[in-house]
Amino acid sequence: MAPKRRLITDTFKVVKKAKKEEKQEKDTPVVPETEPEPHPLTQREKDLWELRQFDLDWRYGPCTGISRLQRWDRAALHGLNPPQVVRELLLKTGDDSDYTHCLWHDYPL
Repeated sequence: MAPKRRLITDTFKVVKKAKKEEKQEKDTPVVPETEPEPHPLTQREKDLWELRQFDLDWRYGPCTGISRLQRWDRAALHGLNPPQVVRELLLKTGDDSDYTHCLWHDYPL
């Protein structure tokens, strides 16, 4: 006589959902949660975001160890056409370290 085959359902019993619950879950509309409105950016935040984008763009060469204006001048000297908006921001703000130093200035080399 052959040994009796064991099925996986002998060990793990099948649990079925009730049909009523399935239908109720399908019928309920999914309402997406609304995210709170982000606060509008100040002009300073917009300017710093623009400068960070300049720092992260490797087309203008490395930015560690030099100021943003030096980097802009170097890129212009090599004909890389850096954005004029960045230069205007840097000249307008003067000696503010948030504007003059690159994104990686606070990190050791």
